[in-house]
Amino acid sequence: KNLGRDPADLRRRNTIPPSAMPFKTGLVFTYDSGEFEKNLDDGLSMIDYAGFEARRQQSAAAGKLRGIGISNTIERAGAPSIEEATVRLDKTGHVTVLAGTISQGQGHDTVYKQLVSQMLGVPVSDIRVHEGDTDAQGIGGGTGGSRSATCGGSAVFRAAEAAIAKAKILAAHQLEASVEDVEFADGTFTIAGTDRAITLSEVAKISYTPAKLPDGVEAGIDERATFAPKTANYPNGCHACEVEIDPETGTIEVLDYVIVDDVGTVLNPLLLKGQIHGGVAQGYGQAVLERAVYDGSGQNLTGSFMDYAMPRADDLCGFEVKSNPVPTKQNPLGVKGAGEAGTVGALPAVLNAIRNALGHAGVDAIEMPASPERVWRALHATE
Repeated sequence: KNLGRDPADLRRRNTIPPSAMPFKTGLVFTYDSGEFEKNLDDGLSMIDYAGFEARRQQSAAAGKLRGIGISNTIERAGAPSIEEATVRLDKTGHVTVLAGTISQGQGHDTVYKQLVSQMLGVPVSDIRVHEGDTDAQGIGGGTGGSRSATCGGSAVFRAAEAAIAKAKILAAHQLEASVEDVEFADGTFTIAGTDRAITLSEVAKISYTPAKLPDGVEAGIDERATFAPKTANYPNGCHACEVEIDPETGTIEVLDYVIVDDVGTVLNPLLLKGQIHGGVAQGYGQAVLERAVYDGSGQNLTGSFMDYAMPRADDLCGFEVKSNPVPTKQNPLGVKGAGEAGTVGALPAVLNAIRNALGHAGVDAIEMPASPERVWRALHATE
């Protein structure tokens, strides 16, 4: 507003084009991939940015203040660290996956099973994931920094690759063919150009039969792998939020909220959207509701959720999430972190929308959290 520039146009002028990747920032980071302007274009289209002024006038006619806010976001995720995973097949062809990460509700069990199922051609029902047990898996950094898919997922991927490579040696021996002539797809090893084949389940059973093992090959298929990224990845996106404020009460209603995210390869769309939804709610809570209050003696007056305002479903509207995946080359899966993407984008988008609405009533600034009381006081201070 003070610059006399449209906020979307100002952001567009500062986007980094894909042709500039990898892009060394003025700080210590180097962005390796992303389509930032496409994120912005998609977000503006989804929120109908061009039609906002007409909607603002409709709200004004009803005595309400309407505002719109956007944020182009980027964060650093999956920082250099190490994870270990093991993929083990038993005599029946069932698979056990050991991982050093530990789920806090992100759905690791689902994603690891999905990944191994796709690679090995084994039904998800035949896969068991055992996570976060240092007695079973020596290396593991737990969960944090949006790194589980990057580090843990890549370790599982490499362990599954190693299991396939071991099984291929056993399959080639059983088929009396060279390893180079054996192909693997959909859970079956086949001699290229022939119909001679053996399933992974059959190979798993053979792997525990000493008489059927090649010389120098140990029994079983029990493969371990580690993954340690050399650098972080940079999930990014665009958030757009539209709110309406009742000047009589300071109440804020979120009318529309859209997200365009680039977390690289999307392993599970439903889990991804769930994490982003939760992150947006957390960002909204910090922007509008959550405040720690102490009295003069230092006593915390907001020590329970009866006193400390947490976001609830009726504080928000439905979210529309669109993915714009640009895989990173920093790990074999091409994934970028997702766990904090919602919060990183929501906080500025919500506050920008509130500030935009209040600006039409002459309010230049408001402290966070922008609670209804603070909004009401800010509006009446201009009278």
